[in-house]
Amino acid sequence: MSVPILPTISTSFIVLSAITVAIGWAQIKQRKIETHQKTMMLAAVFAVIFFLIYASRTIFIGNTAFGGPENIKIYYTIFLIFHISLATIGAVMGIITLWSGYKKNLSRHRKIGPVTSIIWFFTAITGVAVYLLLYVFYEGGETTSVIKAILGF
Repeated sequence: MSVPILPTISTSFIVLSAITVAIGWAQIKQRKIETHQKTMMLAAVFAVIFFLIYASRTIFIGNTAFGGPENIKIYYTIFLIFHISLATIGAVMGIITLWSGYKKNLSRHRKIGPVTSIIWFFTAITGVAVYLLLYVFYEGGETTSVIKAILGF
């Protein structure tokens, strides 16, 4: 069994993002403010790289349907919706958290930073689970690009 390269690369970047968020969290606990800022920017860069690969793949190559047993497809779909919701909330909160830190609005940054980090950790974990379910535990189903789905070719 072989795994597709782009999903493997993009999933790796979201894992790197979560790991660097954890490192940044430890750095701020140690009052290493400048290092924390650089680490969190790196985490954001990893997240953006993930998103660019994911969005490009979705538009040009397509999304892969769940290829596992039909009797668990509904559970996968519910889990996927949960993951997408977490990712969306985490991304928006991540932008707000980064912006508040950049603008030195530290009361807001300190308040939402830990919550954002926890949401991001769960996003990464559920993202890895989606990857495993789509490409490792089961063979992926049909892949259809957004362009093909919209334009019909």
